[in-house]
Amino acid sequence: MLPTPTTLFDLTGKTALVTGASRGIGRAAAEVLAGAGAHVTLAARTSKDIEAVAEHIRAHGGSAETVTADLLDLDQINALAARGPFNILLNNAGMNRPQTFTDVDVETYDAIFELNVRSAFFMAQAVVKGLLAAGQKGSLVHISSQMGHIGGKRRTVYCASKHAMEGFSKAMALDLAEHGIRSNTVCPTFIRTPLTAPYFEDESFMADTLNKIPLGRIGEVEDLMGAVLYLASDASSLVTGSSLMVDGGWTAQ
Repeated sequence: MLPTPTTLFDLTGKTALVTGASRGIGRAAAEVLAGAGAHVTLAARTSKDIEAVAEHIRAHGGSAETVTADLLDLDQINALAARGPFNILLNNAGMNRPQTFTDVDVETYDAIFELNVRSAFFMAQAVVKGLLAAGQKGSLVHISSQMGHIGGKRRTVYCASKHAMEGFSKAMALDLAEHGIRSNTVCPTFIRTPLTAPYFEDESFMADTLNKIPLGRIGEVEDLMGAVLYLASDASSLVTGSSLMVDGGWTAQ
């Protein structure tokens, strides 16, 4: 039998946990993982929003459940991971508050690092402990950013947090390779989501952004889903410690 997209990217029998699953990248990822056959657990702070996503998935033949959780609370992170083991973690919850370097305040710095680094790190740790206890393999997919490889105006703290994610993902890959657990990042350029939409209303920001993307457009959440599915599936079984750029060519310059 010749390999087909169905067999290469089949997630039947796999369990997936998606954080920040209520909208944007998280919602799209939950839907694509469910569409590939995984049973998906959607986690976010707002139960109404993630339940709507789960209902949509189930209405289209997928399997999904929801957990309302504050991912800044380590006890809730551990309780969430205990519902596993999860063969796939889509570590997506994150935030940004653009500020010029000299205007960065301690509250902003702490808020960004607490969610983008501390929460993501310990979410991955909790999921991995569950996999190790069950003797199962898995894939950690962290939603990073092109800003984890470069710098950006008004993004000193965000860049620092995503550079940190790139570092811990590579180190996790080395620690976990002997257990068959992989760790990789997806690094998008600017993606149109409910959170980023206000940025694109600024004509000068939009023009400057498009000037840096050789393919000439900002991204849509759908542009990331091939990368997410690839890294989550056995199609990438020899890929770990890598960063998959989905940036329209921004970082190639």
